[in-house]
Amino acid sequence: MEKPLGYTAPSDSPALSVRPTPPGETATWKDFIALTKPGIIRSNVIAVFAGFWLASQWDLQYGKLIWTILGAVLVMASSCVFNNYFDRDFDMKMERTKKRALPTGKLSPRIVLWYAIILGIFGLAVLFSFSGLLAGLFGAVGMFVYVVVYTLWLKRTSTWSTSIGAISGAMPPVIGYVAVTGKVDLGAWLLFALLFLWQPPHFWALGIRRVEEYRAAGYPLLPVVKGIPRTKLQMIPYLALLLPIPVLMYVYGYTGIWFLIIGEALSVIWLYMALKGIRSQDDDTWAKKVFIFSVNYLTISLIVMILDTVRI
Repeated sequence: MEKPLGYTAPSDSPALSVRPTPPGETATWKDFIALTKPGIIRSNVIAVFAGFWLASQWDLQYGKLIWTILGAVLVMASSCVFNNYFDRDFDMKMERTKKRALPTGKLSPRIVLWYAIILGIFGLAVLFSFSGLLAGLFGAVGMFVYVVVYTLWLKRTSTWSTSIGAISGAMPPVIGYVAVTGKVDLGAWLLFALLFLWQPPHFWALGIRRVEEYRAAGYPLLPVVKGIPRTKLQMIPYLALLLPIPVLMYVYGYTGIWFLIIGEALSVIWLYMALKGIRSQDDDTWAKKVFIFSVNYLTISLIVMILDTVRI
């Protein structure tokens, strides 16, 4: 793998990468919640709900909906806790993560590991028991890709980590969808495609803004290894492939005209911003705008998708 000047892979052993607990500092319930990355879970709960709703077309099975969201939340929380456990050596080196409970020593690695295992067992048990075989399988696939393929392997070795890791981030709406339908059809694939294609441009915008932090920590992120101009170019195919999704969802009757109009408009605007950014000299300002827009893009798209599946 190509490594630019200034890039060094981390050499710290994860088992030793925990500072002693500062005097007087003990873990609280907030530290346990923070390990689950609530911001990620909140957005993914909306995605699970959107997938369930799209498949149900307002004919909701409320009990199954609650169980599916609960199971998905537990699985996602487990994956995030595993991520914190295995990334604690990296987290000590980055400004925005070095004050987390593991790098500071407020929580021991052993406790965090068991926390992740217990959450995962309960989450998968709920999905398999109450949401169906496919929902459980997709939950397990998402967890495996995020923890093993992304966190333990590609994140430490390859610029492909973001693209391959996006498979796990695309699972939540699919879990919600197959919990209702019990099958993988075009609707499931379109939901997967929407979330899968959204993630790399979203994360690379953040990576451009914090490229020096990632470089110092030893992450082989695309902006670090290949440079910012190459990263900007690599966003374009993902954003271009988002354009047909609102059209296909409308043509095949999954959503109505409003998702077609709004979803397509958002996709065009995002692609325009990315193309304009190729010539931008102020990378930080541009990346900040793109990152904020990407967050709003997903939130608005999912909300409109939910509201535009009303049966008349």
